[in-house]
Amino acid sequence: MLKRLSTAELKTMVEEKAVVVVARRGCCMTFVVRRLLQYVGADPAVRELEEAHVDDLGHHLAEAGVMLQLPAVFVGGRWFGGTERVIATLVAEELRPLLKKAGALWL
Repeated sequence: MLKRLSTAELKTMVEEKAVVVVARRGCCMTFVVRRLLQYVGADPAVRELEEAHVDDLGHHLAEAGVMLQLPAVFVGGRWFGGTERVIATLVAEELRPLLKKAGALWL
């Protein structure tokens, strides 16, 4: 069983890693988002949550004004969006420069 992710742990992870993906365990869209990020050269940290933990985290984030949409992608220490945002910025050729600016790409 996966360990519960507290908001403090999420904050630390997001601050330490250039790209973080938080998702439900076994979600097929997590695979898609991870592969799209890897396609442009990023190496995202992926944290999968059990369904019961998703509700807890969603409640805490809602109190902070963040609507939880999983998979949730954080880039450069800030919430970026979900699957749709990753795809849209990739198609618009905005994803790679954004990741480069966040320090997620070496080139």
